[in-house]
Amino acid sequence: MYVSYVAHHDVASIRSAVRAALSRRARVVLAVSGGLDSMALLDAAAAVVRPDRLVVATFDHGTGSSASAAASLVEARAGGLGLRAVCGRAERAGESESEWREARWSFLRSIADAESAEVCTAHTRDDQVETVLMRVMRDAGARGLSGLYAPSPVIRPLLDVRRAELHEYAHVRGLTWIEDPTNESRRFLRNRVRLDILPALRRVRPDFDEDLLEIALAAAKWREEIDEASELAVPTRTRGPGGALDVAAQALTTYSGESLAVLWPSLAGKVGLALDRRGTERLTAFTPSARVGTRMQLSGGWEVFRSRHSFELRRASNTSPASVLEAQGGRWGIWSFVPTATVEHGDSWAAWLPADAPIYVRAWQPGDVLVADTGDGAAGDARGRKVKQLLSAAGVTGHARTTWPVVVAGDQIVWIPGIGHSEAATPRSGRPALPFRCEYNDR
Repeated sequence: MYVSYVAHHDVASIRSAVRAALSRRARVVLAVSGGLDSMALLDAAAAVVRPDRLVVATFDHGTGSSASAAASLVEARAGGLGLRAVCGRAERAGESESEWREARWSFLRSIADAESAEVCTAHTRDDQVETVLMRVMRDAGARGLSGLYAPSPVIRPLLDVRRAELHEYAHVRGLTWIEDPTNESRRFLRNRVRLDILPALRRVRPDFDEDLLEIALAAAKWREEIDEASELAVPTRTRGPGGALDVAAQALTTYSGESLAVLWPSLAGKVGLALDRRGTERLTAFTPSARVGTRMQLSGGWEVFRSRHSFELRRASNTSPASVLEAQGGRWGIWSFVPTATVEHGDSWAAWLPADAPIYVRAWQPGDVLVADTGDGAAGDARGRKVKQLLSAAGVTGHARTTWPVVVAGDQIVWIPGIGHSEAATPRSGRPALPFRCEYNDR
């Protein structure tokens, strides 16, 4: 009797949480992977939301039979519930979590745009704990420590629900799901956190999860207060299809370095840019000293330009034609190529370039391929990897790709600064080569 009551309570409470999150949404795209959490979300949403307001989106990453089986399971289950399902498939199987995430989210956003809908995911309390711990391990600031509690256009109705509760829900409802085999691989940081680090920390401190969530809630509150303060303290204007942000220079330059280090991440968040620590530090130093007409490059294809009355945070643009790289070095758009003494192993910002072939620098072009070793320690592929995919995996996407330099020797791409290089850009006995380093031009 008690077990029956608990099971009924779990089903009712989870459906209640989904109803509360989705009841006022006109159209919702349910992101369903075929795993336990998302299949429970699908079942609960179908029970409390009209079918015409839901679209089920699933994505086959192309990583093997399990991924394809999961996508097929989602399509079949959605059909059985009277819901329309849309399945996306990767053109090429990615090799990292970041590649999979980018491909999946690109698909989800495209479906949401086409349906004029909002994306809903099955992130749980456990996901939040793991995310916050990973942010702590990466020395994130207060904004990052808010984790999934941070404001987002993504709907997460299960964020206060434990994964164990969803398991009980799935058991009571007789749901079928497919476990992703990569979830057991300790090759990925999140799995090591879930399988090894968190269990060890909980043994020492049973309330560790609650401690992390308390920190995240405090960080989210702090973040909200800072965003409200920056809205009042610094006039801004969003403009253009690329979402450029004009920040009033007169207001911004009155603040100390400590204040700027807090304000800039908040301002950048207005256009969806998450500044890392290095970007924040560089922006903080750039702000009081920038002359009109100078600019500073940020990660992800963004830049800040100092105009007469404002700091313009915008997508970087570069229409520079191909440029021949001479032995004494040279410049391509906002990048400098300078001779260096040597190249350390694993340094993707430096490379040995063949001295017996013409070298030039140009922008990425559709169809570009970097052959063999990409500098990340992985074995080469004779067919190569598309430059577009390498850039995307590093977070250089969309228009920003046209701003990133590609180095060509003869007719072969040999180096993508900051990303990797081919075997042709490594020292070889009997072949003359020149070591170069690529750097941003902040001014």
